[in-house]
Amino acid sequence: MNYEILIVDDLPIIVDGYINLISETDFQKRKPNFIKSHNCEDAYNKIFLNIKRQVNINLVLLDISLPSYKEFNINDGVDLALLVREKFADCKIIMVTMHSEPLTVDRIIKKIKPEAFFSKNDITSESFPSIFKKIIDGNIYQSKKIIESQRELFKKNINWDIYDNEILILISKGIKTINLPNYIPLSMSTIEKRKANIKDQLLEGKGSDKDLVSKAKTIGLL
Repeated sequence: MNYEILIVDDLPIIVDGYINLISETDFQKRKPNFIKSHNCEDAYNKIFLNIKRQVNINLVLLDISLPSYKEFNINDGVDLALLVREKFADCKIIMVTMHSEPLTVDRIIKKIKPEAFFSKNDITSESFPSIFKKIIDGNIYQSKKIIESQRELFKKNINWDIYDNEILILISKGIKTINLPNYIPLSMSTIEKRKANIKDQLLEGKGSDKDLVSKAKTIGLL
């Protein structure tokens, strides 16, 4: 029986590098079958092709920053991970990123609960194979920068839930408040209340969206 592995990164050379490193892993009696993809649209189609064939995906390795698939609102690796969680309940998810901003890290951990989450800056070709083996053996792994990012939130005494994080992250991307219900399953009044609470904590209630984003960046949240 094959061990189905989907790897998604926008750089083909990175995908091939992961495959070379993973191929060194002892899968015992199972043979790894690699599914390569470089953007959200292609990955989406390959996920549903496996569903059509009734073939489970056992593990996915996803970069967070990926070319989007606007037609189905798959904007990045996080949206792909949510799709995988929905369609393959037992699939192990490894999230990879060059970013380690505390709110982004916290959002992904709360939203996806990945089996592994690491910064590309923390992983080397020497360390990756042993880490990967631990993951397929059932261990949870977070790299140094990911752990440090979570500690930053604790230090700042910020304990927002996933929707608070989403609101601030979307505002930082230029999404206007009136359009936030298109991205978050909350009413406009609820979003406004949450946004006011965020402003109370960061700006003592005063300031524009630009001021809010600037403050969040200044204290290292974004």
